[in-house]
Amino acid sequence: MKTNKLLKLARKDFEKAWVETAQTLKKPHTDNEYPRIQMRTGQSHMLYNTIWELRQAYLNLGFNETINPVFVEQDDIYRQFGPEAPAVLDRCFYLAGLPRPDIGIGMDKIAVIEEIGVEINDDKIQALKEVFRGYKKGDESGDDLVHHVSVALDVQDSVGLRILENVFPELRELKPVSSRTTLRSHMTSGWFLTLQSLHNQSKLPLKLFSIDRCFRREQREDMSHLMTYHSASCVWADDEISLDMGMAVSENLLQHFGFKKFKFIPDEKKSKYYIPGTQTEVYGYHPKLNEWVEVATFGLYSPIALSHYGIDKQVMNLGVGAERIAMILHNQTDVREMVYPQTYAKWHLTDRELASMLHINYYPFSTDGRELMDILKQKFLEYSEKESPCEFTVFEGEFLGRNIRVKILEPESNTRLLGPAAWNSIYIKDGNIVGLPENNAKDELSLETVQNGIPLGITYMDGVIAKACYMIEEMIVGGETESEFRTTLAKSLSDVNLKLEEVALNYITSNNKLIDIRGPIFSTVTFEVID
Repeated sequence: MKTNKLLKLARKDFEKAWVETAQTLKKPHTDNEYPRIQMRTGQSHMLYNTIWELRQAYLNLGFNETINPVFVEQDDIYRQFGPEAPAVLDRCFYLAGLPRPDIGIGMDKIAVIEEIGVEINDDKIQALKEVFRGYKKGDESGDDLVHHVSVALDVQDSVGLRILENVFPELRELKPVSSRTTLRSHMTSGWFLTLQSLHNQSKLPLKLFSIDRCFRREQREDMSHLMTYHSASCVWADDEISLDMGMAVSENLLQHFGFKKFKFIPDEKKSKYYIPGTQTEVYGYHPKLNEWVEVATFGLYSPIALSHYGIDKQVMNLGVGAERIAMILHNQTDVREMVYPQTYAKWHLTDRELASMLHINYYPFSTDGRELMDILKQKFLEYSEKESPCEFTVFEGEFLGRNIRVKILEPESNTRLLGPAAWNSIYIKDGNIVGLPENNAKDELSLETVQNGIPLGITYMDGVIAKACYMIEEMIVGGETESEFRTTLAKSLSDVNLKLEEVALNYITSNNKLIDIRGPIFSTVTFEVID
């Protein structure tokens, strides 16, 4: 079913449209049925490669991995940030939920249910009331509401869905109500909650790290800001901690990624959850970039913030942006393109990827057919420069259980057996697919393509011969006794029996790339059954 038709039906009757989507399932090719499905190694994301490396670096430094709370109460933000809390909360996402309303069942609603075709009695009304009462109290899951309404009324789920849609509009009109719970905007918010639980239960020093998402309500997402990012953060708690500990951890952590030199600069932001004068920016020099880049921030947690959680230890905290490290290591300039290449990055296929999507289309399935391909290619190469008219018997013998004779010929005068483009080879260069003579490039661009492009190892005649042998197989199996195969001018991939996958074709057309497969081939193959 076409997308537009499906959406139109869904707006009219969602349940019917949903049921009909089952008709879109097709029986897979036998090679794609379980357990014959072949699984191949997939491609990892550069951000998660970086996160994995950060985990290894922290583990190598003796830190234990933990998972910090994601949900942080508004009151905790005030405990941690003090007077800064309102400004911090402006950058936080608050959790909201839909209230569960009191749903009445009056005579007007009963009448609409009956109009839908459902017989109503007192037992069904009572059962429906029990469902809505359980839903209001939270005993019934919203996910199961349709099914429970259907059971109460003794109808199919499709009818239960229609009833909820048409009889109880108050469900559709619900508006979310905010709570006082926020999504973690800084890993620090999670660390205070974790340290509150562990600081008196673990042998000192307590060394923990966590690499996880944070959520920040940015005014907009741009080249350097996302609304969700990964903080690679650690804490070191002990009876006494010096700021030098932050420098040492920073240096050892970042050396794992090839940074050689470091600068530590006081951070002008001066967050109130750090002791004054301890918040420090870390700059690392990376030899590949040949420049200094900001890579981390560390500081000592304020005793005031720690005291709100009953923590009487000193705590050093270091935070590294995983996206920031990944951008440096992979020479990325836009965090949106790096994290969400499917949405923001310009679509790019390498020449090798394109080469993997270009194939000979019709190809002989039998050993006899493939051996005939080799014979035809050898004979075409041998006689290609013979002047016409000319005719050569290139095979006579058994083929798929029949005796056949195969000839190659050119009936017209004053030419040759093959046209001048017959042995052009296929190359891919900078996203362009072109056919060129391998040893006779006539201009600088053609020479550059032959020398530096990706050769497919396929000539025009390779495709033509493969199709001719495939057709001979088809005709013998079909009971035919003779035929002729003629190829004249090549103008497109199909003229030389090549097929480009749709993804590659979309890429080439959307990026104004070129498919140039042209030239005179003028090859003729005949076959006849002689037994």
